Amino acid sequence: MAATLLSAPATHGDAMPAHRPHHTLLIVDDDVDIRTLLAEMLEATGYTVLTAADGVEMFNALNTSAVDLIILDLNLPGEDGISLCRESRARRNIPIIMLTARGEAVDRVIGLEVGADDYVTKPFEPRELVARVRSVMRRAYSPLSVLEPPAPKRATFRGWTLDFENRRLSDAKGRVVMLSGGEFSLLKFFVEHANEVLTREQLLTVAAHTVTASDSSGQRADLQISRLRQKLSDNARNPDLIMTIRGQGYVLAAAVTFE
Repeated sequence: MAATLLSAPATHGDAMPAHRPHHTLLIVDDDVDIRTLLAEMLEATGYTVLTAADGVEMFNALNTSAVDLIILDLNLPGEDGISLCRESRARRNIPIIMLTARGEAVDRVIGLEVGADDYVTKPFEPRELVARVRSVMRRAYSPLSVLEPPAPKRATFRGWTLDFENRRLSDAKGRVVMLSGGEFSLLKFFVEHANEVLTREQLLTVAAHTVTASDSSGQRADLQISRLRQKLSDNARNPDLIMTIRGQGYVLAAAVTFE
C-alpha cells in the first residue's frame, strides 16, 4: 500500500537538504507503512515526528505533546479526517495538512472549509510534502517582526508632497503640479534614494521612455532633470534641490519623510 503513496523518489544527487526547524509534527494515518515512510522522510529533514493510527491516538498525542503541525489522512476508520480536522480546530489552533488518495475537488473544498491549511493528494513526490510543510509552518509561526511593513503612501520634502497612491505632486499650499508618468517615476526614484548620488544610467532606466530615442544618453538624462526642476521650481542656473554632481550624476538634496 505504501507504494502508492509517493511518486518516483528523488535521485541521490537530488537528496533533500538537512533542515533543523526544531518543530514537532504529528502524522495521523491508519496505514503503518505510510506512517513509517512519512515519519522517516520528515525526520530526515530535521523534524521531530509523532504518529497516530486514528482519532483516539491523535488526541492522546495532542494532549501529551506539543505538536506544531498535523498531517491528517482523510480516510480513517471511525471518525474520518474531515471530522477530526473540525474537532481539532474547535479545540486548538494547530496547522493541518490533509492527506488523501482521493483527488476530487469537493474533498479538497470540504477539507479547507473545516480548517485545513493545505491539501496533498497521493501519490506525491517527497519534496512536495516537505515544501508544503515548510510553507504552512512559515505562515503559521513567522514572528510579526519579520513581516513586511506597509508601503508608504506619500513622501514630503522641502514643502512638497509626492502622493504615491494618486501619482501626483502638490506644493506647501496644496496646489497640484501635473507630472507625466515618466516625471512621476523619476521623482519617486529620487525621493526613495534621497541624498544618494544617482547616475544618468540609473535615472534613464527609470524613465527613458518619455524622450525620443534620437537623443544621446546624456541629453536624455539632462532633459528629464531639466523638466523636473521646472516642476519643482528649482533654479536651473543654481539648483539646490536636484543638484548636479559633476562627473557622477544627480542627487536630491533634501530630508524626506515617508507616511
